Amino acid sequence: MTDMEKKVMIRLCAKIVAETDLYETDKEVQNLIDWVCLSEQIKENNNTIRNLTGEYKKIEPDCREGVRAQLERMKELCKERNNLYEKQTDLKGQKWKIEKSLER
Repeated sequence: MTDMEKKVMIRLCAKIVAETDLYETDKEVQNLIDWVCLSEQIKENNNTIRNLTGEYKKIEPDCREGVRAQLERMKELCKERNNLYEKQTDLKGQKWKIEKSLER
């Protein structure tokens, strides 16, 4: 059945249900209509999931590379900072020694 045929059948069923009380009075009609509606919702959700997954897969490699590069840069920055802290401590120690020698 083509998409157009499905749409026509659904519209026809909707008109019949709207003009009668079949949905309320016939449990089989109610179940059939609910099944069609739920099937369409499931199909729409699956399509959305596929689209989102596709978009994620397109973006993911670049993000991972970007994150990896940023993490490496952060490691480098931490190493540089730690080295500078050590140098600062050494410099402060040297300065303190000089200040002490100047006080004499």
